[in-house]
Amino acid sequence: MAERTGPNVYSIAAHRGFADALVAGLIPRYSEAELGLARLTLLLPSRRAERIVTEAFVRLSGGGLLLPRMAVVGDLDLDETLGPLLDPLGAGSSVPPAADPVRRWLRLAELLRAELGKDVPKAPGLLRLAFETARTMDRLAIEGIELGDLLQERVAGIVGDLAKHWQDSTRHFARVQAHWLAELAARGEVDPPVRRNLLFDHAARRWREAPPAQPIVAAGITSASPSLARLLRTIADLPNGAVILPDLDLNLDQATWDGLGLAGVPAEPDGAPFGERDALAHPQYHLKLLLNRMGIARAEVDPWHRAGLAAAPPERSKAISNLFLPPEGSARWVDLKAEQRRLSGVRLMESAHPGEEAQAIAILIREALEQPERRVALVTPDRGLAGRVVAHLRRWNIVADDSAGQPLPQTTAGRVLLLLAELAATEAAPVPLLALLVHPLVGAGEGRAAWLENARALDLELRGPRPKPGFAPVEAAIAKLAKRGKGEAIAEWWQGVAAILSPVLALPEDASLAEALDVLAAAGEALCGPRLWGEADGRALAAWLEELRDASSAIGTRLTRADLPQVLRDAMDRVPVRPPWGGHPRIAIYGLLEARMSRADLVICAGLTEGSWPASPSPEPLLPPAVLRALGVPAGEFRIGLAAHDLAGALGAPEVVLSWALRDEGGPVIPSRFVLRVEAMLGDLAEAHRERRAVDFARRIDLAPLAPPYHKPRPKPSPAQRDVALSVTAIDRLRGDPYQFYASAILRLRRLDPLDADPSAAWQGTVVHEVLKRWHQSGEQPGELHAIAAEELSKMQAHPLVRSLWWPRLEKGLQWVVQQVSEARREGREVLKSEIDGEMTLAGVRVYGRADRIDRKADGKLVVVDYKTGKPPSGVQVEKGYALQLGTLGLIAAASGFAGVAGLPDGFEYWSLGKGAKSETGFGYISEPIADGRKKGLPRAEFLTETRRMLIEAIDRWIKGDEPFEARLNPDFAGYNDYDQLMRLDEWQARGEGGA
Repeated sequence: MAERTGPNVYSIAAHRGFADALVAGLIPRYSEAELGLARLTLLLPSRRAERIVTEAFVRLSGGGLLLPRMAVVGDLDLDETLGPLLDPLGAGSSVPPAADPVRRWLRLAELLRAELGKDVPKAPGLLRLAFETARTMDRLAIEGIELGDLLQERVAGIVGDLAKHWQDSTRHFARVQAHWLAELAARGEVDPPVRRNLLFDHAARRWREAPPAQPIVAAGITSASPSLARLLRTIADLPNGAVILPDLDLNLDQATWDGLGLAGVPAEPDGAPFGERDALAHPQYHLKLLLNRMGIARAEVDPWHRAGLAAAPPERSKAISNLFLPPEGSARWVDLKAEQRRLSGVRLMESAHPGEEAQAIAILIREALEQPERRVALVTPDRGLAGRVVAHLRRWNIVADDSAGQPLPQTTAGRVLLLLAELAATEAAPVPLLALLVHPLVGAGEGRAAWLENARALDLELRGPRPKPGFAPVEAAIAKLAKRGKGEAIAEWWQGVAAILSPVLALPEDASLAEALDVLAAAGEALCGPRLWGEADGRALAAWLEELRDASSAIGTRLTRADLPQVLRDAMDRVPVRPPWGGHPRIAIYGLLEARMSRADLVICAGLTEGSWPASPSPEPLLPPAVLRALGVPAGEFRIGLAAHDLAGALGAPEVVLSWALRDEGGPVIPSRFVLRVEAMLGDLAEAHRERRAVDFARRIDLAPLAPPYHKPRPKPSPAQRDVALSVTAIDRLRGDPYQFYASAILRLRRLDPLDADPSAAWQGTVVHEVLKRWHQSGEQPGELHAIAAEELSKMQAHPLVRSLWWPRLEKGLQWVVQQVSEARREGREVLKSEIDGEMTLAGVRVYGRADRIDRKADGKLVVVDYKTGKPPSGVQVEKGYALQLGTLGLIAAASGFAGVAGLPDGFEYWSLGKGAKSETGFGYISEPIADGRKKGLPRAEFLTETRRMLIEAIDRWIKGDEPFEARLNPDFAGYNDYDQLMRLDEWQARGEGGA
């Protein structure tokens, strides 16, 4: 390379491919001597960039070479990384150590608690606020802004003109930072960004005073931190130094460059470094800011002399420059020639939804891998979309890893810890308990099958409303299972589980975070063994646990047991778990940060929607924008410019696909402003750039042959299968919807209640019937009913919340029952039997059922009573034969089918504990489905005979006959929907097959 005067600053155009072009230029420049490259020090922006550059050296090295020393400028241990080069920056340096970030986070929470007083939020909110406070402090420190700058009169004047909540927020922030800085000074520490700034300044001063003999190159760094900019300027001025920038547009006309705004250079002394009209969202803005802070004009930057292996045509860079012109400059698009706005090799792919987008991307990747040595990169900020693509690729046995990693809470090991925390917070609620017991790591080994069998048996037993806290309901369920044939094995299994989990439930209400972590870690290891820590996610979990436990122990952090899961989840969300080794060697899946400096033959930029790429600019939650602007901190739109720069870099690949979906899981979305720019600049050329083939394949790849239409089911079981007994509660289904009877009585299928379900009508009915049964059998003493109800609710292991919500209604309903029974007794009516089973044989079929209550009136006739917790069947339903329970029970009583009951019923009453307008308590009323001229129903004299007729008719048609059990035979029947999915109701009802 020819000698040059002035600073050594270069730019690698987007179309050249940064990493490969960088290495292609470094190898010949520093390989003159045997150890030329080994003497080179290469400063890079991130660990990911270090890996990308290393891979580029491997690709271009030919027969092998010694790699240069590579250091990441963001590392806190930069002095140790560079070693003797920065001596005496290492051992014995005056640069103080950095404070532990986790300890700082927890300590800031305590300072905020003291500062906010009575307005302090709960632990999760407080810790999130502490994290935001630390992030704001770091952001100010990166810009070289100290606490004194925040207290300047000019800034204070701005704060005084703002809304009160901004004034309070700024004041709280300043006080907390002042306390924190005082503690740091007492310990001789500084915040991590401050230490980096000190390291940069120390290195710059050292190298200016004594330039190192070894060459130093800073490559790919775009951070505009003032201290880093000073270091880069020093490196650029070194005889053997160079600064190489990515994608600085050297062809952008000067008027447009000037139109980007002030970019850190005030228009007048003591003026604001950023103007209100600055083009913060432009992809070149942050590079202009960096050059300004380095004190270098764009004209002093030279183009890099080499291109990478995956370079695009040079015309691409000109098109990219035109694409991202500021609003005023984009008016030139109408005058651009076709060749100046043509993006050859760039395709636009629009999908209907993220699932279709992921499938189309997987097809593009699969197709690209058919070509030998072709590399593919998927770049997206949407980790959910990336995960879908990874899953779709597995159908072809292609393993691809997301280099952005997976959040720790979503990993297998992370879920164990969170489930244990939820178990402690909910005091062994069924959902977290059973999710923990069936977790893939829990109970794994030779006894895994038996473990899962016990867990699934417990699952079935715990379904329904949430039981009361603690292990008592679980132990009661285990006892029931043991009695039903599970034996001592399940009891022994649960004893072992309970011994492990008891310390988790024994955590105090106000727990020390360090002690809670110890208990959770011990329980997790006892359940999972060494498998919990064995894989990459387990090792990340162990490191995170150790770090948080040490910090919380030093700070003394305490929080309530109920807050534990959310606090841990928030902290774990900030820990990515990356695979220790890669998947397919020619596939890379990147986030935006990871994709910088990378290059592939095909780059797919996906998730290009507003709010995703670019992300919505979120305002600083603690300091007002006006204050940040006055301090010299770029506004939130600055991040849009970084996202635009990421896209501009990706557009430099030989082949690019820009992909977006028209909607997400929440509804329609807006395509990214960058996509709209591409379409607007292409104009009538846009249609030629559409990628439709992959989307069409994505729609067809899982499209199965059209199945024949499914018609209304009409099963016809054999006579032997039809020979079943009739329950009084099933007769209604038989006449109203025979298919429901078929599924229940013949197939014997039952609906499973979900875990933590709302109290169902069946559950409420069970409680009410048991309470009233015991009350009737104990002599119907008015004062005993409430005590019996409380005892039965306790037996049902009902959760206190369920009891508190349902008890007032139940109490009033039971009070009404006491009043009605007392009045009936005064009229000479007595309760003969309650909750009594009976049966009869009718037309050769056994008919059985349970009567809630049978009374005898003063004239000796019987009354059949059925308790309801809700609305009872109407007279119309009884008249049509869809509610024959009372009549069938009356027939059994008339046939002496109930032991100790003799007589002919002529009363048929529903006693509902629901809301009743005429009741003194507001709950409870009696309904009798007897036709009396004003309402529908069956005449009293014909009630039993009509019931008998309809019952025999049903027996003759379906039990003894051969009529099919047709689904929804009578649309007026208001039955249950337990079997709608089994009968595939939606498939045939929409075609009009729902009628009789």
